[in-house]
Amino acid sequence: MMTGGQIGNVDLVKQLNSAVVYRLIDQQGPISRIQVAEISHLAPASVTKITRQLLERGLIKEVAQQASTGGRRAISLTTESTGFHAIAVRLGRNYIEITLYDLAGTFIVGHTDQFTYANQDQLLDGLLTRIQQFIKNHESLLKEWVALGITLPGLIDPETGIVEYMPNIEVKNLPLADIIQAHFYVACFVGNDIRGLALAEHYFGASQDCRDSILVSVHHGTGAGIIVNSQVFLGHNRNVGEIGHIQIDPLGVKCQCGNFGCLETVASEPAMIQHVKSLLSQGYPSSLQTVDNLSMLSICYAANHGDELARQVLINVGTQLGKALAMTINLFNPQKIVIAGNIVHSQQIIFSAIRRCIETQSLSTFNKDLPIVASELYSQPTIGAFSMIKRAMLNGDLLQKLLEDNTIDIIA
Repeated sequence: MMTGGQIGNVDLVKQLNSAVVYRLIDQQGPISRIQVAEISHLAPASVTKITRQLLERGLIKEVAQQASTGGRRAISLTTESTGFHAIAVRLGRNYIEITLYDLAGTFIVGHTDQFTYANQDQLLDGLLTRIQQFIKNHESLLKEWVALGITLPGLIDPETGIVEYMPNIEVKNLPLADIIQAHFYVACFVGNDIRGLALAEHYFGASQDCRDSILVSVHHGTGAGIIVNSQVFLGHNRNVGEIGHIQIDPLGVKCQCGNFGCLETVASEPAMIQHVKSLLSQGYPSSLQTVDNLSMLSICYAANHGDELARQVLINVGTQLGKALAMTINLFNPQKIVIAGNIVHSQQIIFSAIRRCIETQSLSTFNKDLPIVASELYSQPTIGAFSMIKRAMLNGDLLQKLLEDNTIDIIA
């Protein structure tokens, strides 16, 4: 038993050390071996061994940099991404988007399709069929396929890839990652869509410059992804950030969760559209009376062009978001707030209302100079799924698999 534990610890240390070296090269490259050893506090011999393994696997490459003194050119290291591919999937309530990326997150090709499913079996059958067809259509572009990532709405354990709950269909602890991995023989990572987007913003988007941030997404529902110390903050059951179910009006309408007056009953796209329709039916004047298909974009457009009804609806939503965010700010003291969703098309109106609220309802030392910014990646639905693959490379989970495996075959 003791021996097994020691072997396990040795393997874990090896994985963590490899991850530290790869992460430094990825995030600070071009970087020399000496610099890697100095920053990581690993022995130079260990760094040399790990970098040799990474070079042999093709995950990093050497580049020559001109020495500042004009002497011999120094050899530095950078990551190599073009030879490795990942497939990222965003599963919505009525659509699916599939994208092929390289390991740097460079978009190669993508496809969006309508996808409606009424139960777990239809979800699985449609998902497997569409991924299989995507691979078949783009087989000539695939080099080494190393992982598949999937984000979807609901409660998901990102460590096991088990889907515990979805808001639009009934699921029963669906082991989605295991099913995908068994079908395609490739590492699979499954997570919540909003927390995936928060992670993506941290790696590639609006919150790259800070370690602690909160992303709030306003779409069919309202949710949050919280980044603490550069990691997605998760509760004991691997889910946290249900800001949409903070009660902001005890006398409000009933929410799908069973409570009354949740933020989601006010600050979600369906709720906002319904609110505007209700006001229009009561005879309130608005340019939106002539709009055939009312949407968030048309509401934002009207508000931006002086429509008072649309402005007041958005100000109310911003105020309610501000109330919920003030509580979250007091709890987590973030460095930045990121807002995602179509409401950012009226960000001057929405952000001003949010700021007024958090300045009066959260600690002044926490909200002073706190940036409120729009998501940079909301228009890239699959980037959240790819960010989970990126995380698995940086923390060593996927990296170690690649170092141990000679190759991962493409399943066409």
